[in-house]
Amino acid sequence: MPAKAKVNKMPGEMDKPLISRRLVDSDSSLAEASNEAPKVGILGSGDFARSLAIRLVGSGFSVVVGSRNPKRMVGLFPSAAQVTFQAEAIGSPEVIFVATFREHYSSLCGLSDQLAGKILVDVSNPTEQEHLQHRKSNAEYLASLFPTCTVVKAFNVISAWTLQAGPRDGNRQVPICSDQPEAKRVVSELAHTMGFMPVDMGSLASAREVEAMPLHLLPSWKVPTILALWLFLFFYAYNFIRDVLQPYVQEGKNKFYKLPLSVVNTTLPCVAYVLLSLVYLPGTLAATLQLWRGTKYRRFPDWLDHWLQHRKQIGLLSFFCAALHAIYSVCLPVRLSYRYDLVNLAVKQVLTNKSHLWVEENVWRMEIYLSLGVLALGTLSLLAVTSLPSIANSLNWREFSFFQSTLGFVALVLSTLHTLTYGWTRAFEESRYKFYLPPTFTLTLLVPCVIILAKILFFLPCLSHRLSKIRRGWEKDNAVKFTLPMDHASTQKTSHV
Repeated sequence: MPAKAKVNKMPGEMDKPLISRRLVDSDSSLAEASNEAPKVGILGSGDFARSLAIRLVGSGFSVVVGSRNPKRMVGLFPSAAQVTFQAEAIGSPEVIFVATFREHYSSLCGLSDQLAGKILVDVSNPTEQEHLQHRKSNAEYLASLFPTCTVVKAFNVISAWTLQAGPRDGNRQVPICSDQPEAKRVVSELAHTMGFMPVDMGSLASAREVEAMPLHLLPSWKVPTILALWLFLFFYAYNFIRDVLQPYVQEGKNKFYKLPLSVVNTTLPCVAYVLLSLVYLPGTLAATLQLWRGTKYRRFPDWLDHWLQHRKQIGLLSFFCAALHAIYSVCLPVRLSYRYDLVNLAVKQVLTNKSHLWVEENVWRMEIYLSLGVLALGTLSLLAVTSLPSIANSLNWREFSFFQSTLGFVALVLSTLHTLTYGWTRAFEESRYKFYLPPTFTLTLLVPCVIILAKILFFLPCLSHRLSKIRRGWEKDNAVKFTLPMDHASTQKTSHV
């Protein structure tokens, strides 16, 4: 097959610059594609077909676009692409992209004789309702209409923007499935030439799963988001009872003006602090389980396994709440209620004939409290940045572990100190227990303090050494000769438990 041989000649580097934005403008001058360039056909003239043509031309392919109305559509495509009628577009290309909706597949049946033996790449996506309604995937339906063709499902998870801007600005992975390995190889090489990373998903029966991928709306964020929302509602209601409802019921003071900003600002750090502790709690539980079982080869419970997999999302939500808390805190002095309180305090000071109002302990506490808060937010920012795929992929395992584990624990300690300096002696003052409810910060300290205490215990030689052996393959119930490397020498350990 000569067309396939030509595809092999194309370079595979994704670093090749895209011919980019000049292609979008039909009036721009672009050299005509070489006659020796591999020819690819596109059936369809919508937004995705246009973006696909731009990317293919930029990758060195000769592109022929088949449209029902080529005269109207020619101005929307790059000048290097040939826009013609559908019957003329499918003559010479061996690989043809079908960029039309499922309901228009039947309109192509008149071209079945000309399409015989060609590779059809289905790039369509069903809606959620269509996905549930049809038993066959779009690709399988297309294959049933054109039995003499080889259908490949690919490029449906790539957006039109990613095609135009280049894979560096989007997801590089392209799931590919087909019943013919040779067709998958040809399309995989084509995807690689365009700068993407082909992923073999197996036979065409997997097309239904591939088509379901774009229908998922942040599946890994669902549980962490619900968790953060419930924590916010709980702490908001708790702070409302203490800071708004109690003064109104017992003292007759109307403080409902605090609901939009002040109560929210009191709630956000509680949510951020608890979420941060929940990032490192499953790791502590996993280490405890390994010590208890004396092996690493037994699976964790499903709930713990899922918890471990959602730590990144929980951590990013913690950073989000902490950043909002910082912004809200900056806005506090701008409120009119704050200005009125400041004026009232000044008037009260004049009436009581006090010329100097200064409490040394409170001044120091506030300075330390704010400094620790800034340090904690800065450390959380580093954690958030290094969790991004583009940054994480540039780090080796030791660097990534240092940022996410060591610095994460430092952020938790700083947040704990920030909370303690905020509370100071308030936890021991009777007046702080409104409606007999303890101050909010005391509720948030429980889980982080347990984690910090557990981490300190894990640093003890007796536990640290045993945990290191377990993670290197030692098992409690078997007589296993195990050697743990030391700083300058190796000491052999034998278990006969």
